[in-house]
Amino acid sequence: MQPFTSLTATAVPLRAENVDTDQIIPARYLTAVTRAGMGDGLFAAWRYASDGAPDPEFVLNQAQHAGAEILVAGRNFGSGSSREHAVWALTEYGFRAVIAPAFADIFYNNSLKNGLLPVALPEEQVAMLWDLVDEQPDTVIVIDLAAQTVTLPDGQQVGFAIDPYRKTCLLDGLDDLGYLLSKGPQIAAYEQQAG
Repeated sequence: MQPFTSLTATAVPLRAENVDTDQIIPARYLTAVTRAGMGDGLFAAWRYASDGAPDPEFVLNQAQHAGAEILVAGRNFGSGSSREHAVWALTEYGFRAVIAPAFADIFYNNSLKNGLLPVALPEEQVAMLWDLVDEQPDTVIVIDLAAQTVTLPDGQQVGFAIDPYRKTCLLDGLDDLGYLLSKGPQIAAYEQQAG
């Protein structure tokens, strides 16, 4: 997993609430067991017209948002079924963080376990970011995981909460198994001492 220390990036404003995991990645993509190609299915029902062509009206298909690494969404993002594929689709597309007023619990935890940082900010700040990014798509947002802050374009810093264990794993680029394996020397020393 790629370490996440800080991110300085542009954002995509997804003005939608209660976006569920089936909207993030439709069920027909769930037969895959690897992340490869998952980004193609991200928001597929919204991104593509019935003939398979990209819908120019959908925000991810707009050139001014190409390369953005932050998704700014509405409350209750990631609700619905427990599918890790939703996080895979977001990360394979290129997102490193999602900012929203609130997240569904299972999606939130799946994100942290797969290197995607979910950042909960107050609704008024999310709405302000939507407006700002709509008006100026090249707006840069800075997310500092170590300091647990989001620096807004006007210089204002907003704090966010995160579980200390998950923060450590993200900073070090470790999943749960990687974290346990990183403790190998301490475990060996303990066993030697207890021995």
